[in-house]
Amino acid sequence: MAIVSHVAISAGQSSVRIKDLRRSFAGQTVIDGVDLEIRKGEFVALLGRSGSGKSTILRAVAGLDADARGSGHIEIPERHSVLFQDSRLLPWANVIDNVTLGIYDAGVYDRAKAALQEVELSGKENVWPKTLSGGEQQRVALARSLVRTPDLLLADEPFSALDALTRIRMQRLLLKLCQRLQPAVLFVTHDVEEALRLADRVVIIANGRISYDESISGVRSSPIRFETARDDILERLGVPKSGSPVQPKEL
Repeated sequence: MAIVSHVAISAGQSSVRIKDLRRSFAGQTVIDGVDLEIRKGEFVALLGRSGSGKSTILRAVAGLDADARGSGHIEIPERHSVLFQDSRLLPWANVIDNVTLGIYDAGVYDRAKAALQEVELSGKENVWPKTLSGGEQQRVALARSLVRTPDLLLADEPFSALDALTRIRMQRLLLKLCQRLQPAVLFVTHDVEEALRLADRVVIIANGRISYDESISGVRSSPIRFETARDDILERLGVPKSGSPVQPKEL
């Protein structure tokens, strides 16, 4: 069983440390000795083919796989939150009660209102989740993460179910909030261009191990560098070059 230590990380130290993480399911090894560190304020995109173990790593970091067979050592900040593929809102609770779920300290409602304002949902505090669009529901989920002022944000393809325009809007919103709040971010995605637009660093999982780990923060300044990085990563994922130019589409 993995050893998961939730510790407060002081300034200048890694916000996340994963050491020799191993996971197996039904006798098949999925993660085979992964080492990874993420610094405070660093946005890491985790890529890989379907079934490569991306979400397995994220769930291990979040402490959501206590029954999984495996080993390893994981250190993460005490304050962390998770964004899933769906919003996971409670349908019988209004928006502000969903945002404050599980928090009982004084002033939480003021913080929740401020978080809802940041995700552009002021005035929606008392509405029911079923009246919101998919994008609005994901913004409520993002506000629920923000109200916890996380030092680590874990995101498992949180925009994959959204339409293209809403997805771009959510990417911009997430990037703006992360630049201001400076949490460490581990962001699982299948979308290479999404990774290049958002992340400081891209990590690829293949055959249960890290096969690629590079800083890509400079690629957004140049369409040529963006296209080169995209084609390189796609090739590493087994997708041939398209030959068509791409613009970085600054967020």
